[in-house]
Amino acid sequence: MSAEAKAANPFQKVYSDLKVGDKTYHFYSLPKLADARVDKLPYSIRILLESAVRNCDEFAVRSVDVENILNWAQTSKQQVEVPFKPARVLMQDFTGVPAVVDLASMRDAIKNLGGDPNVINPLVPADLVIDHSVQVDVARTPDALKLNLQMEMKRNSERFQFLKWGARAFKNFLIVPPGSGIVHQVNLEYLARTVFNHEGVLYPDSLVGTDSHTTMIDGLGVAGWGVGGIEAEAVMLGEPISMVLPEVIGYKLVGKLPANATATDLVLTITERLRKKGVVDKFVEFFGPGVDELSLADRATIANMAPEYGATMGFFPVDKRTVEYLVQTSRDAQTVAYIEQYLRAQNMFVESDKAANIVFTDVLELDLSTIVPCVAGPKRPHDRVTVSDLQKDFRTGLTAPVGFKGYGLKEEDAKREAKLTYKGKDYTLRHGDVVIAAITSCTNTSNPSVLIGAGLLARNAVAKGLTTKEYIKTSLAPGSGVVTKYLAASGLQPALDALGFSLVGYGCTTCIGNSGDIPAELEQCIVQNELVASAVLSGNRNFEGRVHPNTRANYLASPPLVVAYALAGTVDFDFETQPIGHDQNGKPVFLKEIWPSNTEIQEVISKSVLSSMFKEVYSNIQNGSDEWRALQVSESLLYPWDDKSTYIHHPPYFQGLTAEPGAAKDIKDAFCLLNLGDSITTDHISPAGDIAKNSPAAAFLKERGVQPADFNTYGARRGNDQIMARGTFANIRLINKLAGKPGPNTVHVPSGELLSVYDAAARYQSEGRDLIVLGGKDYGSGSSRDWAAKGPKLQGVKAIIAVSFERIHRSNLAGMGIIPLQFKAGEDAEKLGLTGKETFSIDLTSKPLQVGQTVTVHVSTGKSFEARLRLDTPVELTYFKHGGILPYVLRKLAAKSKRT
Repeated sequence: MSAEAKAANPFQKVYSDLKVGDKTYHFYSLPKLADARVDKLPYSIRILLESAVRNCDEFAVRSVDVENILNWAQTSKQQVEVPFKPARVLMQDFTGVPAVVDLASMRDAIKNLGGDPNVINPLVPADLVIDHSVQVDVARTPDALKLNLQMEMKRNSERFQFLKWGARAFKNFLIVPPGSGIVHQVNLEYLARTVFNHEGVLYPDSLVGTDSHTTMIDGLGVAGWGVGGIEAEAVMLGEPISMVLPEVIGYKLVGKLPANATATDLVLTITERLRKKGVVDKFVEFFGPGVDELSLADRATIANMAPEYGATMGFFPVDKRTVEYLVQTSRDAQTVAYIEQYLRAQNMFVESDKAANIVFTDVLELDLSTIVPCVAGPKRPHDRVTVSDLQKDFRTGLTAPVGFKGYGLKEEDAKREAKLTYKGKDYTLRHGDVVIAAITSCTNTSNPSVLIGAGLLARNAVAKGLTTKEYIKTSLAPGSGVVTKYLAASGLQPALDALGFSLVGYGCTTCIGNSGDIPAELEQCIVQNELVASAVLSGNRNFEGRVHPNTRANYLASPPLVVAYALAGTVDFDFETQPIGHDQNGKPVFLKEIWPSNTEIQEVISKSVLSSMFKEVYSNIQNGSDEWRALQVSESLLYPWDDKSTYIHHPPYFQGLTAEPGAAKDIKDAFCLLNLGDSITTDHISPAGDIAKNSPAAAFLKERGVQPADFNTYGARRGNDQIMARGTFANIRLINKLAGKPGPNTVHVPSGELLSVYDAAARYQSEGRDLIVLGGKDYGSGSSRDWAAKGPKLQGVKAIIAVSFERIHRSNLAGMGIIPLQFKAGEDAEKLGLTGKETFSIDLTSKPLQVGQTVTVHVSTGKSFEARLRLDTPVELTYFKHGGILPYVLRKLAAKSKRT
C-alpha cells in the first residue's frame, strides 16, 4: 500500500499491528472502529466493511460507504449502492480468452489514443485455469486421459499460444496449464489465500470470477462470486465493483445427514428451498450446529450451487474446520497461523457462542436428518425429484405438455421401443435409457466422500458381477490430480474402470457440453425413433441441449447415484422394487445391498486422502505437459494479430474509439429480433457446445478451409468475435415465438422470411435498423457468459425488454451498453398483446437518464407501455453513456497515462 493511499485514508487510526510467531503484520482493525454495529453484521458483510475501510480514499471509496455498510440492517432494504474492491480475479479459459483478447485490444486502442500501452495490466492478481477445453472424445479405455489431452492440445494450440503470450505480456497474471484440474477446485485447494498478505498488510481474500460457480470458494470462507468477463476486466484494471448492498438470508442447519444421504442430496434440497424463498441478488450465510457436521468439501458443494439457487453467494464463515482443511491441503504453517490469528483479531472467525449476536434479513432452518436421496431434472438444476419418485415423475413427464417437466408425447408414443445393435450385441432402447453417465464437474469432484462412495459402490457391484452396457458413455473427469491419487491409494479406481468410469481428463467436460460424440449407431437410433434418451451426471448444469443434443432428459445426481443409474441403464427405474442386476449365480441384486455405509466411506478417507498428495500435485502444477511447454510464443508488448486465425481475432469494440463518448441516441422504430419466453439461459443466447454443421458459424469456418472435424466448440472459439456473433442465439433448443418452432431461427419481419438469427440480424444492420429482444422471467439465467452480451451487441441489439433478469447477465448487458428494461409487475409481452412483429421506439435523450427510472416504450400499433430501466447504479449509467464499461475504463486510463 502506497504512502499516498495510507495518508488519504480517514481510517488510518485503526491501522494496527499483529505479531504472529516472530513476524509482525499490519491490518485495518474493525474492532478499533469501536462501533457496536460491527458485531451484529453477518460475516459476509464484514468482509465488505473491511474492504471499504482499508480502501477508503474519499474518491473511489468514501466514508459514507463505510457508514452505509455499518448501517447494513437498514441500508440493505433501500437499494443503497456501495463500491467493493475484490482482492483478485479468477478466470477459466472459455471466459478468460475473450478477456485477454480485450486486454490485448485495449493496448492497441490506448496507443491509438496517445496513451501508454504499458498501463493495461492487471492491477490485482489474476489467475486463469485452463479447464474448459478438454472434451470426452475417448472414454471407457485406459488411455482416454492421454488421448483426450492430446486432442485438446491439437484443437486449441492457437488459443493456448495466445494465453501463454498473455502470461508473459501482462504482469500479475498466472496461467494454470490444461490437464491440471477444474478451476474451482484448483482455487479451493491451491489458489485461495483465505487471508491476503500484501507487503505485510493482511486482509480477507476475496474475488470475482468469470464463471458463475466461482461461489464454490465461499465454502472456504472466501467471499467470491461470478461476474461477466467484462466486469472482471474492469476489476483487473483497478475499478471497484459497484454493487447494491445485499440482504443476507441466514440459513440455520441443525442435525446430521442420515446414512443414505450425500452432500449432493443436501445441496439439491437447499437449492429447491432457496429457489422457493427467492434469494436473487442476496447473500445466503450458513450457520448453526449442523454446519459443524459438514466437511469443508460438503460446504464447498453447497456454496458451489449458489447460481442454481439464485444467490450471489452461499457463504460459510471461517471456523476450525476451515483451518483443518488448510492444513490438510498443505498450506504453509506460518500462513495458516496468521490466517487464524488475523481472523480472530477481526472477529471474523466463527465461535458458536457469538453467532447469536448476528442480525440477518431473514432466517431459514433445515434439519439435515430429513434429507433423502434425490436428483434434479430433467431440464433444470433446481427441479428436485426424490429418487423414490423419479420413475413416476419421468413417466408422467413423457405425456405432459412440453415444458420444464414435459415432452408432449402421445400415449402410444410414450411406450415406443427401438432396436440397437452395438459391437455385435442387440439391445432394446426405450425412453429414459441412459446413454451418458458422467462423474464430472466442480460440484461433486471437490468432495472425497461422494467420490470414495462412488468407488466403493463400483467395487461392490463388480464383486457381484454387475456391469454397465457398453453403449453408455461413462466417464470420470475429476477436479484435480489429488482425486486420482486417493482413488489409487484406496484401490477403488480399478472397479470404476471395470464399469467404464475411466479417467478421461481433468476439467469441465459433460457439464458444459463437452461430452463428445455418442456412438453413431446409438445417435441414429435415438433420432430416428424420437426417443427421450437420458444423461445422468454429477455436474450442476442440465439445461436442455447443453449436455448433448440427443439427451433430452438430463439429471443431476451424486457420483454414487451416477454409478447406480449407469448400472440400472435407465432413469425409468425404482431401486426399491427392481434389482439393479443379477450376480454370478443369477440372484437379483438390489442397490441397498451394495450401497456403502458412511462409516466405511470415512474410514477409507482417513487412510487415503493425505496432505502429502496435495503438496505433490500442486508443487508442479504450473509446469504443464510436454506439449504445453513446447508451445512457442512471441514476447511483445502488443499482440501480433493474424486475420487468418479462426480462434483469435482483433475485436471491433475499441477500433475507432474517440477520446470522448458521443451523444446518446434514442432507439427508433426498432424491430424485434426474437420474442422469447421464460428461463432463457446463456446457453440459449451463447451456446458453449458443438458448432452445428449447418450453422452460420460453420459456414464461416468452411469458407476459411476449416474441416467439420476441426470446428471445435463455441466455447473454444470465444476469442473470435466473427464466429461468436454467428453463434449468438444459435442453440438448437431455442424457442422463438416469431419462428414458431424450436431452433436458431427468426423471421425478418419486413420480408416475412425465416432466416437464421445471425442472417436476420445482419440484414437488419445492412438496412440500418435498430433491434430489440423480448424476454420472459429469469432472462439470462445459467452460466455467467460475457458473450451472451457481446453477441447481441454485435448483432445490433440495443435493448432487452424482459420480465426479470439474472443478476450477472443484466450486469453484462449494462457493461456492453445494451439497455436492460423490465416490464412492470404483472405485465409481459403476451399480456400486452405484443407479437414481436411491431416496431418499438424508446426515448433516451429528452431528459437525463436516472437509476431505475421508468421509460415509455412506444409501439407501432399505437400502443405504449412502461418499463423500468435496469441500470441499477450511477456507475452503470456512466458506463452506458460511454458505450460500455471497457470504453469507459480505457478512456480513463488513456487520459491518466497522458497526464503522467
